[in-house]
Amino acid sequence: MQLNLTKPICFFDLETTGINISKDRIVEIAILKVHPNGKEERHRWIVNPEMPIPEEVSKIHGIWDKDVEGKPTFKELAKEIQVIIKDSDLGGFNSNRFDIPLLAEEMLRAEVDFDMKNRLSIDVQTIYHKMEQRNLGAAYKFYCNKDLTNAHTAEADTLATYEVLKAQVEKYEELENNSKFLSEFSSRKKFADFAGFIAFNKEGEECFSFGKHKGKLVTEVLEKEPGYFGWLLNADFPLYTKKVLTAIKLRSFNNKLA
Repeated sequence: MQLNLTKPICFFDLETTGINISKDRIVEIAILKVHPNGKEERHRWIVNPEMPIPEEVSKIHGIWDKDVEGKPTFKELAKEIQVIIKDSDLGGFNSNRFDIPLLAEEMLRAEVDFDMKNRLSIDVQTIYHKMEQRNLGAAYKFYCNKDLTNAHTAEADTLATYEVLKAQVEKYEELENNSKFLSEFSSRKKFADFAGFIAFNKEGEECFSFGKHKGKLVTEVLEKEPGYFGWLLNADFPLYTKKVLTAIKLRSFNNKLA
């Protein structure tokens, strides 16, 4: 079957130096760009993370320090990757909670702007967990009746994710074959940032979801306690979270001037 798309979607997978979104780096990225007419583009890069890859991580994805020697850094690849994904929605397996946040950090670190305002995200893992409660290898076997022989290589995981989503849409009548529905169905609690530090309340207003100001409106906290904003910008928070906070502060300032 073919997905019913109104714009391209880029399925992608990252292999990294670890799982800390703020500190870890990409060592491999694979992108499968699917166009509304069904045309597919495949892209893959090995990336020099500019930091040692922990041995226990290399044992999982098979990429060692020697494999990234002489490879381009993400900063050198960022603009090329941005050209590929800029007109597209994004899809992946656990992508809403890991791959997209980490990609955003790498993009911002490379001084390439990144946001999700005009794109949807489809997390195949969330659909799978809502329907079956397992992992990618089991999902691939369950939906596609195939064994995932090269698990934990970005390209194999990316291709498997795309095949699983198509099989899910074909299997479940309640899943509409369009990106907007699949994005909403695969989303979890709504947050303004990827890391989940800033959540939306029932009125759609940004609130802190952690610490002493948990549940309070961001705008009210920043107005009453301006020093808190400076602390947040200098603390070890993801760059995307800081970008969102800055945008909220600027919006509040502009509203006062209006």
